[in-house]
Amino acid sequence: MRDFDVSLLCDFYEFTMGNGYFRSGKKDVSVCFDLYFRKVPDDGGFAIAAGLGSVIDYLDSLHFSSEDISFLRSKGIFCEEFLAYLENFRFACDVYAVEEGTPVFPNEPLVVVQGPAIQAQLLETMLLLLVNHQTLIATKANRICRAAAGRPVFEFGSRRAQGTYAAVLGARAAYIGGCSGTACAVCEKMYGIPAVGTMAHSWIQMYDDELTAFCEYARFYPDNCIFLVDTYNVLRSGILNAVKAYETVLKPMGKRLKGIRIDSGDIAYLTKKARKMLDEAGLSDCTIFVSNSLDEYVIRDVLSQGAEIDSFGVGERLITSKSEPVLGGVYKLVSVNKDGRDIPKIKFSENAGKVTTPGVKEVYRLFSNTTGKMVADLIALREESFDFTAPITLFDPAFTWKRKTFEGYTAKRLLTPIYRKGRRVYQPPSIQQIRDFCRQETEKVWEEVLRFENPQPYYVDLSPKLWEVKQELLRRGGK
Repeated sequence: MRDFDVSLLCDFYEFTMGNGYFRSGKKDVSVCFDLYFRKVPDDGGFAIAAGLGSVIDYLDSLHFSSEDISFLRSKGIFCEEFLAYLENFRFACDVYAVEEGTPVFPNEPLVVVQGPAIQAQLLETMLLLLVNHQTLIATKANRICRAAAGRPVFEFGSRRAQGTYAAVLGARAAYIGGCSGTACAVCEKMYGIPAVGTMAHSWIQMYDDELTAFCEYARFYPDNCIFLVDTYNVLRSGILNAVKAYETVLKPMGKRLKGIRIDSGDIAYLTKKARKMLDEAGLSDCTIFVSNSLDEYVIRDVLSQGAEIDSFGVGERLITSKSEPVLGGVYKLVSVNKDGRDIPKIKFSENAGKVTTPGVKEVYRLFSNTTGKMVADLIALREESFDFTAPITLFDPAFTWKRKTFEGYTAKRLLTPIYRKGRRVYQPPSIQQIRDFCRQETEKVWEEVLRFENPQPYYVDLSPKLWEVKQELLRRGGK
């Protein structure tokens, strides 16, 4: 697929809404939208925010070409003044966002867009597409890497990704979540993510026998020799021929066999046997790399069974987040400015979980001064101020009798200014810095919240003032 300009990658109603705002005189009315998600994938304790770097790339280059305008004109439903507005488009919104790599929770804003209604509406699809997908994959990668207990995990899913951009941006997100590299070569060129690879079964099948295939490979790649040992039989031929190839080619060159890879079979059993055979051959430094339909549960189980594994290659179940392939983030209007005042807006629903939280908001995270761990998040109206040097009492917004007072804590504001009136004021960190930040912040999550099954719910509370605003709007039917 050839590259294409994404300016028209919108739900079509974003243009009909924009045209409507323009014709009704509402194009310059300042509004606020929140982007957030309602449920953590895989019933986990938290998600990992990702996609902001791609959002910045999109916003930095957002424009509408003459071809775009001609296409929209051909629909016959847009006024010429609206088309002229798009042709001379200049981004003018404020954007705030949680930095990539941050552990995040349901219903707290990940991205806040404040500015002209016509512009804020046009951003909806692309912001959701970029943040939903990459947050989903970063979260899955983080789970898998935690299951690997310090062993390197490599993203191997390009060929199973759901499209070109899903492969590339999925690898980016997986690296943020904790993966050590990717099989996707272009990602090293684009992002600096280490691209890695071993050998293919086809290489071995090209030769008359497995030993010859190994020996030829060793001659070409003596410094990075990892043999794929399961083409025929791991224990009866693969390991034996790997050792012979080492003795025949690598050892006379003064080189060591770097590793073997197993891509099928009973991983726990095979790796234990393989480790014993390699050690007996004097190759205790030869690493064992495994792949084959892995996820956090398989990895956790084989390690609990004593599998001898040094690193993992994880493909389809990571790049597609196969167990839960949709994050389900939403982008909702929460405020409209009238006469210089931000008027909170709420969306009702028969489903209580879909009722929005109104107002222009801030999100604060409280950390224990004793442990350094995250203890609670507070969502408040931006206009509010707090004395975070004093004890603070938070309450559950759904079960208001549940209250807890925190002392000896440090508060951090999570929403960072990214754009001011369309001008970028934020310099994105490198992908390596984001990955390191993710690791550091994940270490601040309580072990009980890290559990894969039945994690302890984390406190995400509303300020009393924000809670009252929401309740008043509910009582008044949103008016």
